[in-house]
Amino acid sequence: MIDTRTAPYAALALRLGLGLMLLAHGLLKVFVFTVPGTVGFFGSLGLPAAFAYLTILGEIGGGLLILAGLRTRWIALAVLPILLGATVVHSGNGWLFTAEGGGWEYPAFLSLAAIVQALLGDGAYALSAYFDRRPTPQNA
Repeated sequence: MIDTRTAPYAALALRLGLGLMLLAHGLLKVFVFTVPGTVGFFGSLGLPAAFAYLTILGEIGGGLLILAGLRTRWIALAVLPILLGATVVHSGNGWLFTAEGGGWEYPAFLSLAAIVQALLGDGAYALSAYFDRRPTPQNA
């Protein structure tokens, strides 16, 4: 049974964790690995450079939007290909993410977290709730 009194706060906790993780990984690609380094890594995988830029944008932008609680369901689904891609890229390195090159358990868990977030929705203290209450010509 779901406790409807605390479920919005559980969704909030997941939203904050997922949003911060996405933001941190996007910023890691910019400030530590650098954009050219990230593009080079994607190239070494046989992926076009555009995928590196889209991944950085998806992680930073998606992380910020999820943190803010703006269309969380849709953004969580939108970042799912990035997370599943990371799972595939790391799958040859073994299970644990502490393995050389990083294993696949962490990105797999984050993929599941994004799916759960999409199912749960925004949770408490989301900006979507503010924007959804604004009168529009349809509901004014």
